[in-house]
Amino acid sequence: MKKYPYPEGPGPVKWVSTEWLADNLDDPDLTIIDVESNIHEYVKGHIPGAMYVNEGLFRVHGKRIPTDWIPPEAARILFRTLGLRADKPVVVYTGSPILTQCTTFIGDGLEQPFAAYTLARFGHNTVYVLDGGLDTWRSENRPLSKLFPSALPSDFTATVRSDYFVTYDEFRAMKDRPDVMTLDARPPPVYEGQGPWIKPGHIPGAVSVPWKTFMNPDNPRLLKSDEEIAAILKERGITPDKTIICSCGTGREATCEFLLFRFYLKFPKVKIYEGSFTEWTTYPDNPVVTGKNPR
Repeated sequence: MKKYPYPEGPGPVKWVSTEWLADNLDDPDLTIIDVESNIHEYVKGHIPGAMYVNEGLFRVHGKRIPTDWIPPEAARILFRTLGLRADKPVVVYTGSPILTQCTTFIGDGLEQPFAAYTLARFGHNTVYVLDGGLDTWRSENRPLSKLFPSALPSDFTATVRSDYFVTYDEFRAMKDRPDVMTLDARPPPVYEGQGPWIKPGHIPGAVSVPWKTFMNPDNPRLLKSDEEIAAILKERGITPDKTIICSCGTGREATCEFLLFRFYLKFPKVKIYEGSFTEWTTYPDNPVVTGKNPR
């Protein structure tokens, strides 16, 4: 049996079970954030005490790409408005859309890791991901609410943890080193062929490891067992002695694998290439590879 929050020891991101959350709902120091894709899903029913945040608030069109994370001064305003405090726990969850009924790119489950990564990226020290999300909570017939809590503004100071990610220039300089393994978390069809980007395929050398590989097939908010995850790592040759760079299309899918490797498995050298394939393909001379093979 796991002891939650999991894993034990230091680290800004951990996982909690629905049972743990139910037992701690009345904790006055606990903040709960609902990041469902459509605010109407939240209005229809949410975990008691949860406040709503749309993940779209976390990114903005930057100098070169439309998927840059917001500047720290914007994060500061957002986090202060929500009343977040860097050393007080915040639980992040999402659920399968009931009203929207679209799980391809909207309500796909990635809202959870994307929001958790963003909170930690900007300096939050106690971020809890609800393993299983709202789907597991609902399946256990736990209570839902239509009441909206009040947020008390805080004095949150946003600082960027730049050690989490690599820039484009850093990525280019290190991606082909023998001690580096770049993962591509997108689904196989877009890894192998044409997606919405100006070029097809993937970054040369990137290994296809779709983010859903590590999630329960019936609930993409629920991690597979530790034994299943270990078997996947062995099959894919993913080892902690290498520097793992998590990438995808826009940086969103990669957050799932970044959190898994850096905070759940505690691999010592894990980075995320936030710009990912979107940024890579803005440089016309950059090569791409189609098909199943990395190169």
